[in-house]
Amino acid sequence: MNQNWKQTLESRGAVLIEGKAVSFGNVDGELEAARSGSILADLSHLGALEFSGSDSQAFLNAQLSCDVGAMIVGTNACGGYCSPKGRLLADFLLWRTASAFRMILTRGIAEPIRKRLAMYVLRSKVQITDRSGELVLLGVAGTAAPQALGSLFGRLPEGSQGVLGDNSSADLIALPGGRYLIAARADAAPGIWSALAGTLTPVGTACWEWIDIRNGFPWIAAPTQDHFVPQMVNLELLGGVNFHKGCYPGQEIVARTQYLGQPKRRLFLAGASIDSLPAPGDELFSDDLPGQATGMVLNAARSPGGGVDLLAVVQVESRNSSIVHLDSPAGPVLRFHELPYATS
Repeated sequence: MNQNWKQTLESRGAVLIEGKAVSFGNVDGELEAARSGSILADLSHLGALEFSGSDSQAFLNAQLSCDVGAMIVGTNACGGYCSPKGRLLADFLLWRTASAFRMILTRGIAEPIRKRLAMYVLRSKVQITDRSGELVLLGVAGTAAPQALGSLFGRLPEGSQGVLGDNSSADLIALPGGRYLIAARADAAPGIWSALAGTLTPVGTACWEWIDIRNGFPWIAAPTQDHFVPQMVNLELLGGVNFHKGCYPGQEIVARTQYLGQPKRRLFLAGASIDSLPAPGDELFSDDLPGQATGMVLNAARSPGGGVDLLAVVQVESRNSSIVHLDSPAGPVLRFHELPYATS
């Protein structure tokens, strides 16, 4: 976390743990605001990479699952970066400005992914920079968000994949579900926060993680890297896989998964009546598969009103016809919910 931004958050009452504002002292109230109000969230749990240079678009198109070749200035897309075996090493939000591409991904894997991608630059005119310490990421959601952002930026991005990137101090990125992400220069972030905090409820990263979960958007973290092809985390349903573009690492396996039948494991939204928070990589078990794991937790967050909500990759048959337990065959039972997007 940028030191100046850390001081700004502390001065506003943020509770900081491991470099992120987990709350502003009222976790229950903040979660309720995330469910029924309008919020302004610190997103220090996410990191940022920047790709500049004349060959950036072609380079990224040859590495990522989404169609970067079709991206124009002022647009964003989600996508995945896979191993040669087609397993996700990262998923991300990518957008294009007039001068560069910027990528948001789980902060803990940002620098390792930068190093890995840099190995393939070779003679291409591409520079990859980790901007995690320079850009401050904020999330905005709720019915009051459009007016607050419109007053600050003068206008809003067009559509759910639009980007305002012509402001020298910040990019404003539209997300599905009426949400927005702000990528601000560290020196501009305190002023942006102050301008929005008068209308929106400041909340910690935990609230935004819960909103991402309820929107069915998964984030690959270090414990879940190299486990899942993109379809297992519903990335193609979110528009993050293009099956008609050129090759990229793992493309053959991703395509085979798509055209040779439905994957046996899928991403599902679930809840559990527990107090402790599951961790990425925690295993799931089901009555129909004794002695072996039936799935894995990707992301989990506390839910308004108690318990936790989570995204997990689970055997489809186990989810449909059995009881799924957390951590052990006798562990807490998961209650499955409908995702906000079509899954078939």
